[in-house]
Amino acid sequence: MSGNNINSVFYAELYHPIQAGSIDGTDIHPHDNAICRALLCSSAGLYDPVGDPKAIGDPYCTVFVGRLSHFTSEDTLRKAMSKYGRVKNLRLVRDIVTGASRGYAFVEYETEREMRRAYEDAHHSIIDDHQILVDYNRQQLMPGWIPRRLGGGLGGKKESGQLRFGGRERPFRAPLRPIPFDELKRLGIPPPPEGRYMSRFQVPSPPRSRRCSIEKEENTRSRSLKHSEERTHKSSTTEKEEKHYRSSLEKEESHRKSSMEKGGRKRSFVDREESHYKRSTTEGEERSRSHKRSSTDKEESSHQRRSSKDKEKHSHHCHSKRSCRRERSSNGEDHYTDY
Repeated sequence: MSGNNINSVFYAELYHPIQAGSIDGTDIHPHDNAICRALLCSSAGLYDPVGDPKAIGDPYCTVFVGRLSHFTSEDTLRKAMSKYGRVKNLRLVRDIVTGASRGYAFVEYETEREMRRAYEDAHHSIIDDHQILVDYNRQQLMPGWIPRRLGGGLGGKKESGQLRFGGRERPFRAPLRPIPFDELKRLGIPPPPEGRYMSRFQVPSPPRSRRCSIEKEENTRSRSLKHSEERTHKSSTTEKEEKHYRSSLEKEESHRKSSMEKGGRKRSFVDREESHYKRSTTEGEERSRSHKRSSTDKEESSHQRRSSKDKEKHSHHCHSKRSCRRERSSNGEDHYTDY
C-alpha cells in the first residue's frame, strides 16, 4: 500500500463476500449471517448468474437501474431512459405473487456506446421523485457475483448492520493497514482483490466487451498509423520545403555569382572600350595637331611664295614704269611698250 493511495478508493474486479462486507477490504472473518450465507453460496457454487432464463440480451449493452419508485411503470422508465439512446429491451423486475415492482430494472440499449452514455449521465437522475442508481450488469459481468437475496450484493442503504461496499455508490476505502495474505492463506480464505485505485471524483468505467476492446485497439492502431503517416507526411513536407529552400538559396548564390562574373566581364569590356576610346581620341588629337601643324606650315610656305611673287611683280612693274618714262623723255610721246 503506497502513501499516494491513502485518500483514494478502489473498485474490485472480482466479487468477494467478506470484502463486500468490509469497509476497506481488510476483514478476514464474516461479521454476520448474511455474509456467511453468501460465502457458502460462492464456495459451493449454488448460484449460477447465467442460468436465469429472464436475463436475456447482451450484458455489455445492459445497465442496472435501482432505487426506483414502486409506482414507476415500464412506459415512464422507457421514456426516461430513451434520452440516452435507443432502448432495445426493458425488464422491470416484479414480485412473482403480487406483481408489484421490486424497485429495480434492466435496460438494454442497441449499442455499447449508448449504454456507456446512460451509465455516465443517467446516474443520480430523478424519476417519479426518486433519485435512481445506474450501474453496469454485475450479475453477468462481475465474476463471483452473489445477489442480495443470498447474502451478497452491493450498495446497501443502511449505515450500520449489513453493509455492502465495493460498488459504484459505496466504493471500497483505501486499506488502512496491509491485507494479511499469510493469515488468509493459513485459514484457507481466498485473498480479496485490491481492485483499481481511483480518486473519489473519478467515475469507474464498466468492463468492455472483446469486440469493443478489439475495435478500440483497432481505433488506437488506426490513430497511431494516421499519426505516424501525418508525421511522415509532415517530415516529408518539411524535407521538401528544406530542399526547395536550399535549392532556392543555391540558385540565388549561383545567380549572384553569374551576375558578378557578368558584371566583371561587362566592366572589363567597358574598360577596354574606354581605353580604346581614349587611345582613339589621343590619336585623333595628335592627328589633328599634326594636320594643323602641316596646314600652318603650308599656309606659311604659300604666304612666303605669294609674298615673293608679289615682290617680283612689284619690281617688274617698277622697272616697266622706269622704261616708259625714259621713252617719254626721249620721244616726247606717251608710248608704252610691253616687255
